Amino acid sequence: MAKKVVATLKKEGGRTFAKVIKAVKSPKTGAYTFKEEMVPTDTVQDVLKR
Repeated sequence: MAKKVVATLKKEGGRTFAKVIKAVKSPKTGAYTFKEEMVPTDTVQDVLKR
């Protein structure tokens, strides 16, 4: 199961964005991979449910 964390907030052009970091652990190797995405704060709840 992936873990997601909202790491930082950033204002740009009158909108506020959050950096969402997703960490996925490989069942084979046990290594983690990370993917980050900047999303508008009004959609953070939707992104966290993915």
